[in-house]
Amino acid sequence: MTPRRTFLKQSSLLAAGIALAPSMAFENFKSSKKVGLQLYSLREHLSLGLPTIVEKTTKLGYLELEPFGYRDGKYFGITPAEFKKILDANGMASPSGHYEFNTYLSKSGTTDDVKPLLDAAKIMGHTHIVVPHMNESLRSSIDDYKRITEKLNEAALLCKSAGLKLTYHNHDFEFKDYNGQNGFDTMLSGTDKSMVDFEMDLYWVVRAGHNPVTLFNKYPGRFTYWHVKDMSKTDNTKNTEIGSGSIDYKTIFANGKKAGIKHYILEQENFEMDPFESLAKSIGYIQNNLF
Repeated sequence: MTPRRTFLKQSSLLAAGIALAPSMAFENFKSSKKVGLQLYSLREHLSLGLPTIVEKTTKLGYLELEPFGYRDGKYFGITPAEFKKILDANGMASPSGHYEFNTYLSKSGTTDDVKPLLDAAKIMGHTHIVVPHMNESLRSSIDDYKRITEKLNEAALLCKSAGLKLTYHNHDFEFKDYNGQNGFDTMLSGTDKSMVDFEMDLYWVVRAGHNPVTLFNKYPGRFTYWHVKDMSKTDNTKNTEIGSGSIDYKTIFANGKKAGIKHYILEQENFEMDPFESLAKSIGYIQNNLF
């Protein structure tokens, strides 16, 4: 997996080098529920341009886009206002976005580090602003997680004043055991549930050896966003199309109400086929078999 922070520091984007799949819009879904896409899934193909990416993913049936990559006032050279116009032109919403919080979460970080992110989020029309990742240096002990929990509550107050809600996205490192405690439980139990939601990355929960449904039951209503991505049956470090892997998504989706789910965001970090064909296959399975 290419870490977001590392990717954002790269000086240039790789050429796409793919043949774009033809329009594969699904017209006969069994459900009208919306499926979103995390833009990180197509990070290696951003040279296509955001207008092309938004148009193609909309035609596949994705009606929400969760962006990443905001820095220095722009998303890959495009201002939030320009990005919003592209989304609007394609009938796509953006209820949430991933933003860099590592500076704020450091010991020297202040809410001044968060305020510019909120400005961009409001222009994009987000209702939720997501903490997508934490640098390893920030999380070496359970005390670090307790400190981060306090910082999340502080940022959540600022978000609330801006009409937004703070949301935390997990990987597997939050489940590391510290003498019977872990970061995930610490943050969930220590954050104000009226102000802090969680975006459960289902793949990373399973890869960490945990059952998402057990966590739904333990913390009902906290997981308003999901990152939906499947795990290869032969290599658990690889993703695959939803319905083709080893994760029991039918059981997970059947327990969505307990989780508090409101937004389903497809994310796939690596592909073994053309990415647009893969995204088409995944949304088709979700719409026709899980809703």
